[in-house]
Amino acid sequence: MKFCSTFTSLGIGLLVGSIILSGCEQPAAEISTSVGKGARIEATNTLISATLIGGYNTSATGAYDVKAYRLVYKTTNVDGSPIQASGLLLVPDKTTPSPLISLQHYTIEVDRQAPSYYISGTEGYTVGNRFATRGAIVAAADYIGYGASRNVPHIYEHRSSLASASLDMLRAARQFLAQKNVNWDSRLFLEGYSEGGFATMALQKKLEEDVPAEFNLVASSVGAGGYDKPAFMKYIINNKTSGNADYNGNYIWALLTYDKVYGLNRPMSYYFKEPYATQIAQKGKDATISVSLHLALTDSFRRAVNDGTDTEFLSAVEDNDIHDWKPRVPTRLYHGDADQLVFYFNSKNAYDAMQLRQAPAVGLITLRGKNHNNAMTDFIIGTEMFFAQVLN
Repeated sequence: MKFCSTFTSLGIGLLVGSIILSGCEQPAAEISTSVGKGARIEATNTLISATLIGGYNTSATGAYDVKAYRLVYKTTNVDGSPIQASGLLLVPDKTTPSPLISLQHYTIEVDRQAPSYYISGTEGYTVGNRFATRGAIVAAADYIGYGASRNVPHIYEHRSSLASASLDMLRAARQFLAQKNVNWDSRLFLEGYSEGGFATMALQKKLEEDVPAEFNLVASSVGAGGYDKPAFMKYIINNKTSGNADYNGNYIWALLTYDKVYGLNRPMSYYFKEPYATQIAQKGKDATISVSLHLALTDSFRRAVNDGTDTEFLSAVEDNDIHDWKPRVPTRLYHGDADQLVFYFNSKNAYDAMQLRQAPAVGLITLRGKNHNNAMTDFIIGTEMFFAQVLN
C-alpha cells in the first residue's frame, strides 16, 4: 500500500503552521448527499451535508493530491440536546485502499482556526495534508463551539463532549465515504496533541469501551494531553507555575467550564482573590493573569480542594479524568519533560496506571528537554513512524 511505503519517505522537517508541501487550493463546489439508512441509526443517520471546499495539489514524488470536504453532522450538546456540528474530511486522490486517521485538534482561540475552514497554517490544513498526501483519509472534528456550532460556547477540556463530537464525526465520515465509493480499508487510527491529545484519549476510551464493534480501531497516538485531571488540578492550585498569561487562560477556561457544565455556578470570588475575581467575572478566560495561578486563587478554595471538602468541584474534575484505564490497541503517549503548560506527569501517570492494568501495547515516549510547543514536531514525526510500523 502506498500509504505504508510513503509515510516516512517524504520530507519530515515540519514546524506546524509551515508544513513543507507545495500545491494550490482548488475552488469550492457543492456535493449532493443523502442520508443513508441502516439498522444502527446513530452510526448511519449522522451526516447532514457535505461540501467540497478545496483541495491540495502536491508535486512531491509518490504523494497524492487531496480533496477537502466540510461535513455537517448531528451530534449531542453537553446538556443532551441535539446540535449540528462540523468537521473536515480529507480524501487522497487514489483508488487503492486507504486507512482513516481521526485527527483531534489542539486548543484554538479563533473560530476560523477550526479544521473545516481549511485555512493554510492551521492544524487541519498542515497536519491533515501531511497525512492525506501520504495516502490516508483524514477526519477532523471542529468540536462543539466551532464551525457549524460556533454560536454556542466551546466546552473546553470536557471529556464527554469531545469524545461524542469526534465519534459522530467519524460516523458522518463513514457515511460519506460509502456514498462516494471511497476505498477505505476499514482501519481507523487516532492522533491528537494538547487538547487534541486529551480528546483523542477520550475518543479512544469511548470507542474501546462503549462501541467496541463499530470501528476497526488499530492504533492511537496521543501527545501532551491533560489526562490525569485530579493530579493536574491539585498541582496547579498548590505549586508555582510559569505565570504565563496564555497558560493561565487555559487553566481558567477549564475551571470555568467545569463550574458551568456541572451546575456549580459559583461567583468568581469563591475561586479567585481580587483583583483577579472581578477581571475573570468580566472577561472570563481572556482575563490577563500574569502571576502563578496558585497566588490568584483564594486560600479557602485551595483548602477545600486539598482536604476534599469541595466534593462538587472534585467530582467534576474526576468526571474528566481519563488516565487510569486499559487500552486494548497499540497506544503511544508522547510528552516533553520540560512542558510548562500541560505537565509531563499527565503522560507518566497514565502510562504507569495502564501498565498496572497490564495494557498490552502502551508506550511512553519522553521527549527530553522539549516544551509544549517544540515537542509537537517530534510528536508528529513519531506518530508517522508508529503508524507506519502498525501498517507494516
